[in-house]
Amino acid sequence: MEINQPVPDFELPDLEGRCHRLSDYRGRIVIVNFWSCECPHSERTDKAIMAMFVQWRKDVTMLSIASNRSESVEAVREAAKTRRLPTVLLDAGCFVADLFGAQTTPHVYVIDRDGVLRYRGAVDDVTFRQRTPTRFASTGSARRFLDEAVESLLEGHLPTLTESPAYGCTIIREI
Repeated sequence: MEINQPVPDFELPDLEGRCHRLSDYRGRIVIVNFWSCECPHSERTDKAIMAMFVQWRKDVTMLSIASNRSESVEAVREAAKTRRLPTVLLDAGCFVADLFGAQTTPHVYVIDRDGVLRYRGAVDDVTFRQRTPTRFASTGSARRFLDEAVESLLEGHLPTLTESPAYGCTIIREI
């Protein structure tokens, strides 16, 4: 999957068994978030993403995708409820993770209103050695990579940063 190219459509069930297609969200900005109920990096970024997501809710959809074969549906459901995630999709066979080339949780992809990939990578620049974000917006406040990408699209222009290395727990494809 290439930056500035259309993203192939996919279909996955949510925790209630309802199917969601990426194409159902055409006309909205979509954050595809490969996610884990067990990964501490996913848990940390869920808080940051949800804080940002509240302000974008009318223009942005977030699809968290659980692709770890080692996580039970019950564990995914409980974590999603606790973290108040709006839509969690189940990718038990890792088909969509493979389609996107997702390697870690979290690994985010921002798709514009026309279905074109505009950003992929990390939520922010936090790593094991770098525990707090170091990138700052003109206001002096911390600004995450994801925040920059979405805000750029909402303002009607392309993100300056289109890719960053994803950081987190490896997606478990086999058990």
